[in-house]
Amino acid sequence: MSTKPIHSTLHPNIAQVLSELTHAQKDRLAFIDFSLQYFGHVARTDLIQRFKTGLAASTRDFSAYKELAPDNLVLKHQTKSYHRTDSFTPVFNHDPEVILTSLSRGFGNGISTGVQPSEQCFDAVRLIHPDPKIIAGIMRAIHNKKAIKVGYVSVSSGETERALVPHSIVNNGHRWHVRAYDRKNNSFRDFVCTRFTQVEVMAEEIHAHEGSHYDEQWQKIIEIILIPHPSLQHSKAIEMDYAMVEGKLILQLRAAVAAYVLRQWQVDCSIKHNANQQGCQLALANNQIVSQIDSGGLVLGIN
Repeated sequence: MSTKPIHSTLHPNIAQVLSELTHAQKDRLAFIDFSLQYFGHVARTDLIQRFKTGLAASTRDFSAYKELAPDNLVLKHQTKSYHRTDSFTPVFNHDPEVILTSLSRGFGNGISTGVQPSEQCFDAVRLIHPDPKIIAGIMRAIHNKKAIKVGYVSVSSGETERALVPHSIVNNGHRWHVRAYDRKNNSFRDFVCTRFTQVEVMAEEIHAHEGSHYDEQWQKIIEIILIPHPSLQHSKAIEMDYAMVEGKLILQLRAAVAAYVLRQWQVDCSIKHNANQQGCQLALANNQIVSQIDSGGLVLGIN
């Protein structure tokens, strides 16, 4: 996979320097760049473990990276790791869509390229992806268990400054949001990634009750049972769409994301399954489960 360097306050001949490197070494430099931007630190052992290189080779890679971006990192002998500096400028463009998808799949080698559209196969239109700088700040906070001071624009109150403790980034089917402890409201809430205007990682340690272990809706796993909507004449089509077994699809979901799934799939969650006028092709068989979802008011058929 190829990467594209960006030109800013980095090495004046960065494109030429990169062109003289092998593809494998560019991959390793991109890994260093990605780790610094999204996790805040990287060590030679990380490089060795990921790419199965030796100590001498990893040392050369860090030297090459420092030649390209001398102000991006500083070695802390206490941790034996290179840490991101406040003057960090990414060497490579990391495509937001690929990075978010890669992070969600546990892929963190720093290599990302823009998605090349096919002329024969088309995906659905999607919302704008968050600014990579915003995602990078949030990811560093999550990875290092830190709080963030942010500017956030909400529909109800406009732009305000908040202190959040994020623990997860989630794709709810329509957009990416952050699950975080909100110090203003003293509760765990969801924040849409595209609505952040700035993110600053705070230095202080977070409190125990602000960690994901205390997010009850996140920790609670619920079971939802989906069936074809009773109003449909030919339910077998829906059974085939969702690979149902004996007319049912059983899903295990975090309570914090269940409402988004039910909403996205337009599941009729009413007791008598009478919300079919909204185009529902699925119904929730175990309607009582909605009472265990804090955001249950988002689902169809629940007033």
